Amino acid sequence: MMRFAERTGIMSPSSPTRRYLWTDAFAVCNFIELRRDDLALALVDRVHHVLGRHRPDDARTGWISGLDAETGEAHPTLGGLRIGKPLAERGPSERIDERLEWERDGQYFHYLTKWMHALDQLARATSQPVFNTWAGELAEATYRTFVHGSPARMFWKMSIDLSRPQVASMGQHDPLDGFVTCLELSATAAELGAGRLNLGDATAAFASMIQPGSLATTDPLGIGGLLVDAYRLAQLVTQQRGLIDTLLAAAAIGLSRYAATADLGSRAAHRLAFRELGLAIGLEAASRIPEAAARAGIDRYLSLRDEIDGFWLQPEHRTTRTWMEHADINDVMLVTSLLPDGFLRRHHAGGGRSSLVYSLL
Repeated sequence: MMRFAERTGIMSPSSPTRRYLWTDAFAVCNFIELRRDDLALALVDRVHHVLGRHRPDDARTGWISGLDAETGEAHPTLGGLRIGKPLAERGPSERIDERLEWERDGQYFHYLTKWMHALDQLARATSQPVFNTWAGELAEATYRTFVHGSPARMFWKMSIDLSRPQVASMGQHDPLDGFVTCLELSATAAELGAGRLNLGDATAAFASMIQPGSLATTDPLGIGGLLVDAYRLAQLVTQQRGLIDTLLAAAAIGLSRYAATADLGSRAAHRLAFRELGLAIGLEAASRIPEAAARAGIDRYLSLRDEIDGFWLQPEHRTTRTWMEHADINDVMLVTSLLPDGFLRRHHAGGGRSSLVYSLL
């Protein structure tokens, strides 16, 4: 597995000026799983110094938070983090082009929660509370800017400096991700003695926006996200059994529809690996809460994980245009699916790790 990670590029971080926050979040967790905390720490530092600062082609310079150099070093996430997309963000007076917006920079809430989770995992693996503190500061910054109105709603995408929405609609699972992440960060802060995070208002606001009847999706990445969030909740001391069952029930609806499609029988050129691998990771998460998964009927779909992994492990399937166009995210998510503990398992504070997985390396 270590050799596979090296071949796929996980052990060779990309250009210091070209970063994609989602990919980097999974890569940090992969480094934790591979017991390369040195690389995880280096990657966190690089991400903060690239995506926490303005783009090289921007007239603005320095930390996107507006903090001075010294304070920004101490609090690199207070202004959020850029997505890392290739094009500059849309200006305040420019009309939105929905196709082009996918390639424009800015801040996505669902990328930021992935980075919060990666920082929290690193805090627990290394027993360094500062990473939990940075994750908490990022949660506070995004709550203040992404959440708006009464009753509360969320923006899907914000400008680099968090001053204005770039896409005003709300992501289907963004409130759920915010709620679970706030619970996770607060629990770690208490366990590591990092100081009390002030996430009560944020947690309550995210909880108020969760609509159980609107969680089901046929998108494999979205289904996987529901399953992962259910497992994250199950690992917390204060479990949310009702919400766990709700998430698994919504995932079961999506799985029944997804499994009935022909996608998994299609050629590699017609499939998006990272979306399928998100489902595979979620199915591994569901297998770790077997009783709840069985109640929801998820257990009948668990074999899909091996089917998805097996398909994308075949070298010829990783030479297609659709794989190569998303090679960075595909690589890290395939490694995560094969070595999931760094992303999924809530390590005991002090660096407790799974001996079973490491015996296989």
